[in-house]
Amino acid sequence: MPNFDSAMVATMRAALDDVMTHVPVDQANSTMKVRLAEFILKAAKEGQTGYDALFAAAYSQIQAVLLLVA
Repeated sequence: MPNFDSAMVATMRAALDDVMTHVPVDQANSTMKVRLAEFILKAAKEGQTGYDALFAAAYSQIQAVLLLVA
């Protein structure tokens, strides 16, 4: 597993926190957060390091994850 520096961790955390604001309140739970974090981690491992790319990686999966955890 790659090691991410503190700045990258902060960027990933900010992207996740912001993506979670787009999840319906009744679905914004720890399971949803973990699932979306997985997409951010995968994108980061693939070399996507910018906030916008990390945000998009998770945001684009919200509907799919909602279907899985419903």
